[in-house]
Amino acid sequence: MSNRNTPQNKAAARERLRAERERQAKKDKTRRQILVAGAIVAVLAIAGGAGIALTKATDGSKNNKVSSEDWDAAAAKGDFRQPANSTGDKGTTVVVGKQDAKNTLEVFEDMRCPVCSGFEQRVGETVLKDIKDGKYKVQYRMGTFLDRNPMIKGSGSKNALSALGAALNVSPQAFLDYKKALFAQKNHPDERDDAFSDDEKLLSIAGEVKELKGNAAFEKDVKDGTYDKWAQEMSKTFDTFVGQGKDLQGTPGLKLNGKVLANAQGQAPQAPQEFTALLEESLKK
Repeated sequence: MSNRNTPQNKAAARERLRAERERQAKKDKTRRQILVAGAIVAVLAIAGGAGIALTKATDGSKNNKVSSEDWDAAAAKGDFRQPANSTGDKGTTVVVGKQDAKNTLEVFEDMRCPVCSGFEQRVGETVLKDIKDGKYKVQYRMGTFLDRNPMIKGSGSKNALSALGAALNVSPQAFLDYKKALFAQKNHPDERDDAFSDDEKLLSIAGEVKELKGNAAFEKDVKDGTYDKWAQEMSKTFDTFVGQGKDLQGTPGLKLNGKVLANAQGQAPQAPQEFTALLEESLKK
């Protein structure tokens, strides 16, 4: 007769699971701290007048992979456009879900963030189900701080956010589905690979989204950078909430009704069961 289900073995299994979760949490925290620290160094360098050297000379075309600075220069030549389905000053309020839901979950992400990708892959379906069930509505706050990180550089965060603006202009569902596709394991690049700075890469992934596949207006908005300036404004708003000295210092970040939602390690939960448990506990307070 098997003794696998003895109390001693069950306790040992729980201990192994706890230890593995702690190891993974420490690994994710270290990675986020390195990325955030690099971003802070970049900001300080710019403030001190040192600047950051351009990583690649371009002809200004958005279809080339470009540095963060060149992307901003190209965006400056266009007009500001606010996507449909956004509200607030310069359209930086993006709320998805039942408007009468009494709870609001704020989600802070950067499209190049590998930990955000992991969060979406593990917890994303739970969030989407909760939105559908009316447990809460979600306000998305998207940043681009990884583009400023001197260790990786680039413009993929900004470019992907601009493309998300084009998807939001189609519908909130298209926004959610496209964000999910961009964060999917098969599509999300290593943070050192600035793949999202390439419009063709973004359009290829959009082909997986029902409302965006073959959508000529969406494709034109991505290629023209229609929502580039909107992406910049979203990023500025994000920076007022996340960074050194603030209650959120990296991504992914979660706030429920204005209060940080995090585990004992101070991180966003990376498992659906942990997320739901933290959510329910916070709702009781």
